[in-house]
Formats: sequence, structure tokens, C-alpha cells
Amino acid sequence: MAHISHQIPYEKRGTLDVASTLCSFIETEALPGLGLSADALWTGLESLLHDFAPENAALLETRARLQKRIDAWYADNPGQPDVAAHKQFLHDIGYLVPEVPDFEISTQNVDAEIAHISGPQLVVPVDNARYAINAANARWGSLYDALYGTDAIAGDVPSGGYDTARGDQVIAFARRWLDDIFPLQSASHGNAIRYGLSSGTLTVELLGGARSVLKDPSAFVGTIGQSIVLRHNALHAQIVVDATHPIGKTDKAGVADILLESAVTTIMDCEDSVAAVDAEDKTQVYRNWLGLMKGDLTATFKKGGKTITRTMNADKVFTGVDGADQALPGRSLMLVRNVGHLMRSDAVRMDGAPVPEGLLDCLFTSLCAMHDLQKAHRPRNSRTGSIYIVKPKMHGPEEVAFANRVFNRVEDILGLARYTLKIGVMDEERRTTVNLKACIRAAKDRVIFINTGFLDRTGDEIHTAMAAGPMMRKADIKTAPWLSAYEDWNVDTGLACALPGRAQIGKGMWAMPDKMAAMLEEKIAHPQAGASCAWAPSPTAATLHALHYHQVDVRRVQNSLKGAPRAALDHILTPPLNGGKNWSEADITAELENNAQGILGYVVRWVNQGVGCSKVPDIHDVGLMEDRATCRISSQHMANWLHHGVVSQAQVLAIMQRMAKIVDAQNAGDPAYEHMAPHYEASIAFQAACDLVFQGTQQPSGYTEPILHARRIEKKAAQIT
Repeated sequence: MAHISHQIPYEKRGTLDVASTLCSFIETEALPGLGLSADALWTGLESLLHDFAPENAALLETRARLQKRIDAWYADNPGQPDVAAHKQFLHDIGYLVPEVPDFEISTQNVDAEIAHISGPQLVVPVDNARYAINAANARWGSLYDALYGTDAIAGDVPSGGYDTARGDQVIAFARRWLDDIFPLQSASHGNAIRYGLSSGTLTVELLGGARSVLKDPSAFVGTIGQSIVLRHNALHAQIVVDATHPIGKTDKAGVADILLESAVTTIMDCEDSVAAVDAEDKTQVYRNWLGLMKGDLTATFKKGGKTITRTMNADKVFTGVDGADQALPGRSLMLVRNVGHLMRSDAVRMDGAPVPEGLLDCLFTSLCAMHDLQKAHRPRNSRTGSIYIVKPKMHGPEEVAFANRVFNRVEDILGLARYTLKIGVMDEERRTTVNLKACIRAAKDRVIFINTGFLDRTGDEIHTAMAAGPMMRKADIKTAPWLSAYEDWNVDTGLACALPGRAQIGKGMWAMPDKMAAMLEEKIAHPQAGASCAWAPSPTAATLHALHYHQVDVRRVQNSLKGAPRAALDHILTPPLNGGKNWSEADITAELENNAQGILGYVVRWVNQGVGCSKVPDIHDVGLMEDRATCRISSQHMANWLHHGVVSQAQVLAIMQRMAKIVDAQNAGDPAYEHMAPHYEASIAFQAACDLVFQGTQQPSGYTEPILHARRIEKKAAQIT
């Protein structure tokens, strides 16, 4: 599954061969200051790989064996399955495990951002320092900027200088929001002409000379100069009062902006949103994570003809009601998403072979995070002494238990107290979904996160039920009963295992970063469903999504859901088959074009430029945030229709070639872009996209990584030669 690229130098460390670039980084950048010797670390890695690599391989063999038996069952029982018979079959083969007794997780030393504060969550490729710093700094965002620069309010977004009319719309929206969330007694913030203090109480002077106070005086928590700090649903907001600011000097109360606590947590991603295929790439991933944990990561870039250097924000210090200085975190609490169990990396070789990449990630990202634990002063990432690792794409409780034991061993290697490493379990594979309670129990002392990753989950649903029959069109899959049952099942199970107060219950990504009005309309459903966090595609989106967590008291919603009937497993086990519906040729063509264009638009950047996540225009030129999960859906969907004869290989290839021309045209403004058309056979990226479809049924769990990694390595080698 991993292909050796160009010849890279290695260093001998015990019986291991460690790529020189990685070896140097670990020994000269990551280890110094931690009190851990290089010999001890490499010896620990050697034992970790020796003891766990064989079991890792066996778990992957179990996945393949179970899928083979499921394929055979569906082939013998085509069409929508008899759920009772199918459940019994899944029990018989060990895919469904017996229901575990009721229990509560016992995770300790969890930061408030995870245990008690509900809010937006960012996911960002950690190999891009600029994006990573932006995400870390997105703990606070400007509501004025988020409204002014997006379609969140009606009207065209101005492209030139400041548009007073739009600015007035923004200010009116913000004042209405203050009235809704921080209401005054018998008055409106829109009539405020001055914010001040009287005996530690916030007072608001109004037009006409009257004064008012907050209906809830406890919402006022302090000041930063003339600015006001408020709190609601555990989230903070700052009314920025600055009469010298270009906006503030035109405002009757001197209000220049409203800053919202926005991205409360961020997942710094080593997985789906990065294209790290060799030792050089992996070293850059680890180096940026180390900089985030040390707090000294910087990014220098050109913007508007100027050179800008971006650094990480300091904490926000304010004067509390009691007159004492207090601090609010200036940065999002950072989690790191390791890779799953599937891929192997040649950054380290054992007995001449690449090793499980997930084992490397666990040890090296934990090592880097130790620098945060050893900080004597703020700002620290974790103020409770924890390291937060999100573990994706695990299949069932056996694999979660394996990850838990790996975490134990890594803690021992690094001299960390037991359960310092916390785990986020991503519920994005069907075998994990149907056994979610047992999965949580397998790591109940360190679980801090479960979420529904509906994109990967849809890809796995298609692959798991590949042999059952042709799937619905993608738009119809989103409304099929299994998907809503899956979303509800996740929350129901998390509540039953007592996650609130110890762990997050999360929801997935809003994929359209330019459609903020629609996001404001629709994404409130996530906190309303009891989710304490949900993914947003940008810092701006996080600021707007934060409005939802002021509107909805998530903890109250969760309390109201406790004890309610759990979502139906029968619905989850009902795949989204088309049920014999006959599509028109126009419908089939439209579906193929949509899938092909999305695959090609993503893959061409991944393979040719090493961009693991980007905003890709769809067939209607709507920008969508694409990563390997979205690619997995589209490629598996096309593979499913091929498998069942809905379409032919020739038909698919013709559409792939036609869509390649469109993708080429959509990227005309990128000077680094390499065209796929008309020399399709010579385009490694085009061939990779075709591989994902034509070899889709053979890919493990329908994952895109093996093909993308192989083709990216091929492209890098071609660029060198």
C-alpha cells in the first residue's frame, strides 16, 4: 500500500532504518528540552513496531475477510435485505458484537473547551503553516467582517472600498443579535450611545438620556479598556468600543466591532486534508505540529504586494468584575488527527519494509505535544496536561481497543502518566456505527470525542453494501432513512455513555464555504440535535456558526434527550439502494458528470501539487471543500453503478475525459496547474482519477489513499527525473 519513491537516505537506529530527514528533525528539533534521550525514543519505537505492527496487519485482514463475507451474502440476497436475517448474519460472523452493559466514561483532566463549552470546530491541514496558524487564531473572530464579506446578509459583497450601506446592514444585524442574546431591560442596543460601568455593573446610556442595564447582569464579566466582555452559554463576546476606529467614530456608541469566541477547538489534521506520502512530507507535518505546540510557528507570505508574517495569538487579558486581571484563551484548543490503521510509511523501515503510519503518528505527535505540557507559563494548549489525538477510520471495538493499547505503550515510552493521551473516536465506518457503544467502552478512560463524519460514512456505506445493488443518486442518499438514524444513533449513544461534561459529541462539515446564508439557515440543526461541536470550513464560517451556539443551549438539549428511545439499528442497516427505479439517460449522465467532475477537480491538485484539501468548483461552479472523504463517496458511487451495469466503462471514460476539459478550464487562472486534456494517458492525475473509479470495488473499504499515495509518489519521482 505504500510505494517507495525516489531513493532517500536512511540512518540506522537499532534495527530500524529511519529516513535521514525525519531522524534529524526528531533528534535536533523535537527531542531537545524534553529530558528524553534519542536512544530511549528509538528503542521505544522499535518495540512499538515489533509488538503492534503484526496486530495492525491482522486487523486489516479481518476487515477484508468480513467484507468478503458481506459481499457474498448480498450477492446471494440481492436487493433490500431482510433486516432481521441480515442482523443475524452479521452477529454470526462477528461483525455485530453483543450489546455491552451500560457504563459511563471516566475520562479525567479534560479542558473546558471539550468538557463544557459547545461551539464550532475547525479541521485544517497541519502541513500548511499559514492555514494552521489561522485556525489556531480563529478562537476569536470579527462578526462585522464575517457579515460584511459573505452572503450572510442580503446584497452583493462590495469589492472596492468600504460600502457604507452594507456596513449599516452589518451594524443593524449585530445590534439585533445583541438584543436577542444580551438583552437590555426595556431598551435596545440599537439606541445605545455609551457603554459604561457603575459599581461593577454594566450600564448603557441611551438616546434621550435614559439608562439601562442587562436583563441578566451576570452576562457581563469584565472590560478590556473601554470594550465590554460578555458571556452566554459559556461563550464570550467582546463589544469593541473604540471611537478612534474608522467604524467606531461613525457609531453613536463608538462600537467598532463585535468579536465572538468562535473556533473553540481545532483539529490539526495529519490525515484526510493533507497529501503526505513520504518522509519529507511527514517531517513537515510533524514540524508544523511541533511549532503549534511550542507556540512559535510562523508563516510568511505575500499578500497585496506586501510581505506578511503570521504568528500565534497571545491570550486575551481583561479586567474582571472584581477588578482583578483575568485571561481568556487567545487560541483554539488544538487536537491532532493521526492517520488511521490502513496506510504504511517508508519514513521508517523495519526489516526492509514500510511500517504502519498510524504508529509513527501516535508516537511522534505525542512527542511534539510534550513541549506544551512542559510550559511553565501561558499560553498553553492544554491547561489540564492532556494531549488530544483524534483517531479516524477505525472499524469496530477491536480496533479501538488496539488503539487504546498503542496509546498505553506510547505513554510508557515517553514517560507520560496513564491516560495523558486522550482519544477522539470518529464514527465514520459502519462497523463502528453499529457497535458504537462497545467502541466507546474500549477506550472509556480516555475518550474525549465522538462524531459523525457523514462524508466518509457514506463512502463506507456504499462500499459495504456494494454487492446489494445500485445505490440511489447522491442527493437522494442524503435523505435516506439510514443517514438520519446514523446521526441520531451517535448522539443517543454518546449521551447514554455520559459524554457531556467529559467529551464532545460532534457533527460533520458544512462543505460550501461561500454559502454562509444557507449555513446560518441549516447548520443550527447540529446543536439542536445535541451536538456540542460541529465542523466549519473556515475561520469566518466558525464565527458565523458560533451564533448558533448562542441561540441553542446544547447542554439543555442533551438533558432533554437523555432516556429517549435510541435511533433504530434496523434503519442503519438498510442501505440506500435505488429499489429498482429506472433513471433516464439524462439523469444517469448528470450523476456521472457530477461525480467525475468532483473527483477530477480534487485529484488533479492532490497528485500534481500535493494539495490535500481545497475549495473545488463543482459542475455548477459552486466552490465545495473537498478532501479524501468526498472523493471516496464519488468514486465509490461510480464504481457501484459500474458494478451493477447501470453504466459502462466506455461511458464513464468518455465522461471523465469530457469533465477533465471542464476542470482544466476551471483552473485556468492557476499558473502551477497542469492540464489533463487532451493527453489523458500521459496525465498521472487523470489516470489516478480513473483508477479510483475502475478499481473502486477492489480498494480496501473503498478508501482513496492507496491509489492517491501511489500516484503522488509517481508524480514526485517524475518531477525529480
